[in-house]
Amino acid sequence: MGQSILAMLVALILGYAVNSSVKIVSGGDEALVERLGQYKRTLKPGFHFISPVVEKVVCVDTTRERVLDIKPQSAITGDNVALEVDAVVYWRVVNLQKAYYGIDQIENAIANLVLTTFRAEIGRLPMQDILGSRDDMNKKLLKKLDEATETWGVKVIRVEIQSITPPKRVQEAMELERATKSEWQAMVNKAIGTKEYMRLLVEALDSHPNSKQVLNYLVTEKYLDAQQKLGESDNAKILFMDPRSMSEALGELMGSMPDIDPNSRLGEMKVIDTQTSQD
Repeated sequence: MGQSILAMLVALILGYAVNSSVKIVSGGDEALVERLGQYKRTLKPGFHFISPVVEKVVCVDTTRERVLDIKPQSAITGDNVALEVDAVVYWRVVNLQKAYYGIDQIENAIANLVLTTFRAEIGRLPMQDILGSRDDMNKKLLKKLDEATETWGVKVIRVEIQSITPPKRVQEAMELERATKSEWQAMVNKAIGTKEYMRLLVEALDSHPNSKQVLNYLVTEKYLDAQQKLGESDNAKILFMDPRSMSEALGELMGSMPDIDPNSRLGEMKVIDTQTSQD
């Protein structure tokens, strides 16, 4: 009976020793081993033996890429505009020994470093430069963060600024500026289109044998279109005109137009000098 109990105890001790001396590290992970309280070695993915009692695994961590989401933080630009900046940092551990022994709470340390670097970079530039050069900002931040975290055994892979939000009053001013530019561009495009239309019209009339009659027709058509649009307006007052009076008025208008020399371009019109004809 006593021998059976002793055998069971021995078996338990051996089982514990074997179990504690075998360590399997999964793919994408690494483990740190200490011997008598001091760093001994780093275990890579695979099957490992460690000495029972004198050695122990103190840390198992991943070396895969990780994402650190930086919540919106306030920062002051070089021209004293308060912005809210939201970013994401992609990083990974490249030296587990440095990361474990060199810095405590590594994610918090990276987050604080990101915020400090953000505010320093944003404080050097005016708001317009920051809003217009997000890619450049990402590159500058990446370079500074990578240099600062090298001693931590960490590699910052990339930094992405998700959003840069100015104050509401600045957003309204920017929206007004965009609307003004759009209206101005529309006016410029319309003017260019009108110029091209007139050029083509001049070329067409220059080669037409009845150019004066065609021009009279176009003027009348434009006049009627304008009257129709005026009548469609909610605030318009509709005036009923005698068609004969309108025709007479248009006739006088067209009759006062100078004759067009068929051999010249429109706009190079000859005015018949009555004084010369009398001579």
